[in-house]
Formats: sequence, structure tokens, C-alpha cells
Amino acid sequence: MLKTKSSDDKLDTLLSRSAVPIIDLAHCGIEEVPVKSVVNRVGHQLQKALSEKGMALLVNHGISDEKLKTAWDHLDDFVDLETDVKQHYIRSDGDNHGYVSPGVERFDGKTPELRHAFNICTLNAQNLPEEPLPGFADHISTLANDFKALASFILQALAVSLDIPHTFFLEKHSHMLSGDHDNMTTLRMLYYPPVVDDEPGHGQNDVIKGRCQYSYQRCLSDQPDFRPEHNPRDELSELDGMPANGKDGEIFEHKLANGEVIRCGAHVDYGTFTLLAQDSEGGLEVKLPGNEKWHRVGHLPGAILVNCGEILSIWTKSRYPALEHRVVIPEQEHIRNRGRHSIAFFCHPDNITMISPNDLPQTDAEQNSACLKQRKKSFKAAKERVYNAYQLIQKKFKDTYSNNNHSQ
Repeated sequence: MLKTKSSDDKLDTLLSRSAVPIIDLAHCGIEEVPVKSVVNRVGHQLQKALSEKGMALLVNHGISDEKLKTAWDHLDDFVDLETDVKQHYIRSDGDNHGYVSPGVERFDGKTPELRHAFNICTLNAQNLPEEPLPGFADHISTLANDFKALASFILQALAVSLDIPHTFFLEKHSHMLSGDHDNMTTLRMLYYPPVVDDEPGHGQNDVIKGRCQYSYQRCLSDQPDFRPEHNPRDELSELDGMPANGKDGEIFEHKLANGEVIRCGAHVDYGTFTLLAQDSEGGLEVKLPGNEKWHRVGHLPGAILVNCGEILSIWTKSRYPALEHRVVIPEQEHIRNRGRHSIAFFCHPDNITMISPNDLPQTDAEQNSACLKQRKKSFKAAKERVYNAYQLIQKKFKDTYSNNNHSQ
């Protein structure tokens, strides 16, 4: 049961309307020898959830709240490091691993996005900030392997859902977290700084907002939220280091020259699927398949969201559509003035895997249709090009990062 901070601030979400499928992974077994009956059950549940909604919430997945909270604490500590120290771990062109500062990524090609991100594509301690932050590498490596095991289970369940050999996807994702030269799978730690208004009520900065009344959701449990109500760093501007509260309580806004701010622009994920954990209700919205309206998802403490990516959509001929989503600036002040943490595990095929809608076995109806259209398909074959997983994601990276020097 979910409870809002006040009855006046009730938040209308897909979750509050029971419109998000919830899948229980209890007793699923380990990655190498999962319980077959659970794999089959989850596979059938994923088939319905992903084809109709493009997403589902996973509960009893085996990744503890405490592990997630510790990871966010490590990210907080990294963000607090001196700039010259963080520069040693910056993400560079041609290598997705590393730190991405606020304003670098622009999914729409122009609007800087307000978040800190640390991409982890390899568990080699030399590429992690272990020296300035002792314990970082060990903890994040353990957590990353937990997400990898969960992803491997989901890959087997997906195969069941599509009535193909259960190792079909596993074999095409055999090098996850081996480095982005072999596989682009990424564990991404994210911190969205609080957004504060320069002059409340005057609206000088046009923020990109959602469609409904926002509120901070809580769950009636002993530990309703992973994060404390007060985060000392929330009092600082993550863009300029200035205190959020100035003289006589005056509030400063993170101003951008183009007048717009957003946490994460509208996009679909590039890979097979994404696993997302978040510490609070912080602005995540989606467009459900066949629907052009934005819907607030809501927050279920402890659950992990799984959503389809573009590669899975290609493989399944859009039977499992890629889910368009964004993270908006909440309208309610007490939510947007508070930071948001999340961890996303982007599951990708091995780089050399060719991605084609013809890879999966066809149904009888599809086979009959294919026979009728074989001549046309043969004629068009020379014009069509099949890309591998690496080529597809590099094209997306180019679109996202090519404008990081956009005039502001």
C-alpha cells in the first residue's frame, strides 16, 4: 500500500492505478541453474507485460536495499571530490566508461541535462576510483555482478516468452561487463541534483514539467525509502557550487542560458533491456505503447523496473516495443528541491552480434507471409543493411554527445 505525504498532494501514477505489471522473482535460483518452473512463469509474465506496457516492476529480485544505498553513498562521495580528481575518470569519446558531468548529454540535441553519471563498463579496479575512495571498486563490482546475474535470468525468461531455445539470448550476451570493446553493457550510477527557483512564483526559468500534481510517495514499511530526508549536498548548487539558500533565505536557481532545464530528455534505451533501481519518486515518466500521453510511473520501494530497448524491439519486430521515457522536473517544490539517485543496468548484446528482425524463429503465419513476399524481399535485400550491436549503439552515442559543445 502506498501513502503520500498529504492527502492534498496525492500523486496520480501508473502504479497508483495498478497499471504497472509486477513480477515476483522469489525462488528464481541462481544464474547458472535457475529454477525452470520460475523461468517459465516469469517468461509468460514478461510476454504479457512487455508486449502491452513495454515494462514491468520486479520484486524479490535478490539485490538488497542496503547494497543500493551504499552504491549511492559512493557516488555522492565521488561527486564531492575535487574537480581535478574527477577529471582522471572522465568519459572520453570512443569509450563509454567513466564520469559524465551535468550538461554534457543532450538527448534532444540542445537541452543540457542536469545529472551526474558514472558509467561502469568493466570491473577492472584500475578504471574505478578506488584510490580516492577506498572500497568503491569492491562494492560496485559486487553490485554489478548482482545486476549481471539478474539480467542473465531475464534473458532466459525472454527466450521462454518468445518460444525459442532458452540459451538464445545468453549466447549473444556472453561478455557483459567485460569492457565496451567487447560488449556495451553498462552499470550507470546517477545523481540528479535538486532544482531550485531563482525567484519563486516568477517563472524566469522555463522548466520542462510533467502532466500531473506531484508528491513524494512513501510505502508503509519499516524502511520506506533508501535515502534520508536531508542530504547535505542538496543545499549546494551542483552546477556552480553556490549555496542554494542565500542571504535572508533567498533561493538561487540553476540558470541555463537557453532558459530550459531537464533531468533527462525523452528517449528510448539503445540496448536489449534496462534494469532500473531508484531511491524515490523523482519525475520518471513513460509513453505506453500506442499512447502519445506521458504517464508518471510512481515509486515502489525496493522494486526494479525492467523496460525494453531498441535492440529487443528490432529482434521481435516491435512485438516488445522500446519504451520512450524521460525524467522531468517535478512541479512540487519539496520534491524538486531534493536530489534523486538511480542505478541503471543497460543490457547489451556482444558487439559483434548482428541485429536483424529475421534472427528469431518465425510463427507459421509469419512464415506463410514471408513466402508470399520472398520475391520482393530478395529485390530489396541489396538496399538493406544489417548492423551489429556495436554499430547501432555508436550511432546513438554520436547523436547524444555530438552536441555537448552546443552554444548556450
